[in-house]
Amino acid sequence: MVSGLINANPVVYQKKERRARNAPCDSDEYAVEPIDQLEIFDHIRDIKDPEHPYSLEELKVITEDAVEVDDGLSYVRVTFTPTVEHCSMATIIGLCLRVKLMRSLPSRYKVDIRVAPGSHATEAAVNKQLNDKERVAAALENPNLLDMVDECLAPSYS
Repeated sequence: MVSGLINANPVVYQKKERRARNAPCDSDEYAVEPIDQLEIFDHIRDIKDPEHPYSLEELKVITEDAVEVDDGLSYVRVTFTPTVEHCSMATIIGLCLRVKLMRSLPSRYKVDIRVAPGSHATEAAVNKQLNDKERVAAALENPNLLDMVDECLAPSYS
């Protein structure tokens, strides 16, 4: 994790109980199953915060309501809220969200990652960086950044 915490005492919330997903009744194992808000949230809820030993869900950086999905258009938008307005980890958090969804969703999906309006001092710059393919690719070529992202995405067994 990171030294010199930006938000040394974040508010930690209780995780929501996981809801059971209904298995499709189709016998066709090759049928395309629609992706919904709950499925996307389940993919990203356990991503660890880069500064703290808590998940993004526990810090309310992400919520189920902040996930929008249009399966017909293959579009997903995740809006996250940093814990403080001047969070220096906002770009890393957004990169973690993008990488997790890139690794989890079919390639046909367009993923849009946004900082919640009014929640960050440099909101426009962070949004531009997180949704620029070249900047994301360059960030993922940096071994230190990739290690940090992988650490945040690593499963926790607590």
